[in-house]
Amino acid sequence: METATSIGTTLNLEYFIAKRLIAAKGRKSTISAPIIKIAVTAIAIGMVMMILSVATGIGLQQKIREKVSAFNGHIIISNYDDNQSEVSSKPISTRQDFYPKFKGVTGIEHVQAVASKAGIIRTADAFEGIIFKGVGKDYAWKNLDEFLLEGKLPNVSAKLNDEVIVSRFLADRLKLKLGDRFNTFFMKEGEGNQKPNLRVFRIVGIYASGLQEFDATYILGDIRHLQRINKWRPDQVGSFEVFVRDFTQIEQKGREVYESTFDATDPTAALDTKTIIEKYYYIFDWLQLFDFNILVILVVMILVATINMVVALLVIILERTQMIGILKSLGTTNWSVRKVFLYNASYIIVRGLLWGNTIGILLVVLQQQFGLIKLNPENYYVSVAPVYFSFGYILLLNLGTMLICLLVLLLPSYIITKISPVRAIRFD
Repeated sequence: METATSIGTTLNLEYFIAKRLIAAKGRKSTISAPIIKIAVTAIAIGMVMMILSVATGIGLQQKIREKVSAFNGHIIISNYDDNQSEVSSKPISTRQDFYPKFKGVTGIEHVQAVASKAGIIRTADAFEGIIFKGVGKDYAWKNLDEFLLEGKLPNVSAKLNDEVIVSRFLADRLKLKLGDRFNTFFMKEGEGNQKPNLRVFRIVGIYASGLQEFDATYILGDIRHLQRINKWRPDQVGSFEVFVRDFTQIEQKGREVYESTFDATDPTAALDTKTIIEKYYYIFDWLQLFDFNILVILVVMILVATINMVVALLVIILERTQMIGILKSLGTTNWSVRKVFLYNASYIIVRGLLWGNTIGILLVVLQQQFGLIKLNPENYYVSVAPVYFSFGYILLLNLGTMLICLLVLLLPSYIITKISPVRAIRFD
């Protein structure tokens, strides 16, 4: 029993001494006091910056991905003749093994048939080139719900009607409002200079996605208008949009979808597939820069925090040189003395992390609830800085910062082994 007690006392001795040093009343008047405050502040600021950079970086990536996929799906299946164009020229039959349920590939959430055709909206005061996107009963309108500003979504499940939704950008440019009707002209393909097809549409909803490329171009309505204009059969569409459950697997699923739709017996009849990462590579290449930016911020903030902690630990060791000498003269090992100061440093790090987490999480929640930070949608594709909040990444940031700081502090704590007990006791 005595042996077990003595071992337990030895194991807790370093923590006991460190705790007494932290609680010492005279500590506030020591030389190390302002250095410790600076170290705590540096760690807190670093943690705030890391939380904000990860939250805004991931949040922006997710929001832009959601917007792009809302208008295109994750994987687009089309004819080879149609893969270089935004509009549908060569129809595809809906009599496919993968439609309406994609059973050949796991992880597919939804498949919808669409068609697109270029046109010109003409009003009394202006005209604009647009792309009319025709959709049917299977269209996932839920992806556009958050973008709808006024009115309602078109009813494409009933009989053919003239209901469409347009963007706020186009409505303002054409001086149109909810309930207005407008003329849209569609060119006839392969018929020389004949008069274009005219369709009159009525605005039942106005949306704003924040993505200028889509807002300046797309209006959405019933696919049956395009089927009639193009003289297609009811079972012919322009392309299929496929949604996957896990976006991180989009490239893998894109390959699987291509292999599933490829006909080895007749390669000329095979369909082409393209992910939105391939189609809008310039947007996703830009988004990848955020990963590098986040990494740079994390490295810089951790570097600043560790440098401040090294300075603080060296000052504390210098200030407690006599105590180190006394402990060594009493037979305490170098590692035990080093542990005393590492415990002390851990307390400083934890204080900084607590302040940093409190402030960082508060700022993220405020941005999430009230959207305090605004962005230029022309540059960032969003009007409000989106944030991603998860205790998982916050926990990883804390553990990573704590571990790196303590590992780095092992080096300056090594100076304790060089301190002579006799000289340390006489040190003044």
